[in-house]
Amino acid sequence: MIKIPITLKVLTNFLILWVFFSCSSFADIPNANLSKPVETSTPRATIESFLNLTDLIGRRYNSYKENPTPETQKALMDASSKTLALLDLREMPDAARREKGIEAFLLIWEVVARLDLPALKDIPDRTLKTDGTERSEPLKRWRIPGSEITLALIDNGAQTGEYLLSADTVKHASESYESVEHLPYKQPVPIKDLFKSAQTLTGWMISPAWTEKFPHWATVSIMGQVSWKWLALILCFGGSFKLLFMLFLLSYSQTEPQRIPKFPRYLILPLCSFGVGLVLSYFLHYQINVTSTASTISDYLIEINYGIATVWLVWVIADWIAEAAIESPTINPESLDAHLIRLAARSVGIISSLFLIFRVANQIGIPVYGLVAGAGVGGLAVALAAKNSLENFMGALNLFADRPVRIGDLCRFDDDLSAGWRPVGRVESIGIRSTRIRRADRTVITIPNAELAQRHIINLSACDTMLFNITIGIRYETTEQQLTTLLETLRKQLQSNPDLVQNPTDLPRVRFLGFGDSSLLIGIRAYLNTSDYNEFLAIQEELLLNIMRMVKSSGAEFAFPSLTLYHADTENHPSNLKQPLPPVFVNQ
Repeated sequence: MIKIPITLKVLTNFLILWVFFSCSSFADIPNANLSKPVETSTPRATIESFLNLTDLIGRRYNSYKENPTPETQKALMDASSKTLALLDLREMPDAARREKGIEAFLLIWEVVARLDLPALKDIPDRTLKTDGTERSEPLKRWRIPGSEITLALIDNGAQTGEYLLSADTVKHASESYESVEHLPYKQPVPIKDLFKSAQTLTGWMISPAWTEKFPHWATVSIMGQVSWKWLALILCFGGSFKLLFMLFLLSYSQTEPQRIPKFPRYLILPLCSFGVGLVLSYFLHYQINVTSTASTISDYLIEINYGIATVWLVWVIADWIAEAAIESPTINPESLDAHLIRLAARSVGIISSLFLIFRVANQIGIPVYGLVAGAGVGGLAVALAAKNSLENFMGALNLFADRPVRIGDLCRFDDDLSAGWRPVGRVESIGIRSTRIRRADRTVITIPNAELAQRHIINLSACDTMLFNITIGIRYETTEQQLTTLLETLRKQLQSNPDLVQNPTDLPRVRFLGFGDSSLLIGIRAYLNTSDYNEFLAIQEELLLNIMRMVKSSGAEFAFPSLTLYHADTENHPSNLKQPLPPVFVNQ
């Protein structure tokens, strides 16, 4: 048995404090939406905005380094967020767009600072050439002389008509920086090597005095990130995973007594996953300040955590609603209605899961449309492989629509009366794939719904009355008087029996039907006032016994099946005899 080394009360209090701290901390997160948009209507305006932002970020960076407080950090982050308006980030995954965009801006800044920029008046605008003459059409692209840094006109999307640093420039910002890193600065910059300095930058909760005391190995750059931040990243995700795993054991433990009901307990894990993701995102990006590859990894993992938590939450809530509906006294837990409610809940969960999976995949840069196309081809293959299952499912829908039987109904589901086959049974459960029926010999037969829907199902439990219908044979030696007396006696007895239906249209009927091979045939037909099969058998037994008594009291007798054989004898043929041979009777 797994022992959980922490109580539910301690965990609850801890999580409440954590979520409260997370929400209060996020009040300081800068809003990337700008109250005053950055001017990007022309290449000249974009370059001017770029230079102004570099100056603003440099000044706020120096201010934050001198006085690391929440206010100075927020001012620096606000200025950094404005840089995203200068970049074409459409090809970048949404989950890492902010951090990767700011990093690309810093890299491009380092490149531009080492170039001989033309004067602003020599940078073209949208409608005029450098010589002042009008253009016949807007300029599509402009490249900074001596570099690969290009401004491109956006022709679709929310930023249509703006000149932004092209997607290709953003994508290759790191290579551009590495090619000029050794060159001296040619432009005045408020701070040198800002990109490398950003790798060691931390939030106001982590004092620079602490990081300066770290050993040399902790400050070595690995994949664009100092090593101590890699270690912090591993510890943060490791601790979060351990916490969520403990919550999983607490929520789904089957051995420990639980004070919280089942479904509310199942909500603990996904809700806490959201809280853990928020706290991780804040500390990693705004306090530890992970950058480059470390930032991308953390963004992807947090986005995946959000996706899993959302799928889990939707699945639990859908299951919760389904089970609450099934607990209604009008729904049998084993009925087709209950199975369809569960199926609907699971379908909602599956569809939501697929939608969220595609959304998370799109957020982290996986080609969703390719997955959708692959899912379509794969779905066709699965449909062909699961042909029988689909047929049974459609059969279940037919049973649900027609409702020929319900749980507990006694039914006859076939006309085959061969030896060993018991076509009468009571329905025990109706599932999505098959229906289980307990037969009269107490064995259970499972019939696929596709097959059951094709059979002739006779619901005996749906009868308002049950038919008693037999034909008896009386010996040919019975006289006319005896036969008349027997018919009248049977009619009187049946018409006075309270167990039989006495409606004018359904009166008991006793009629002399005709001459059989070895008997006089009398048909007896009546409806019994019962819909219970066992009670029907009891009343039928009493009626049969009474019929036997009435036949005996009338002086008549039941006929036995008999066969008359005639022997063909040429020598003693009746035509050659004075008297015919008597017939030979053989009883069968």
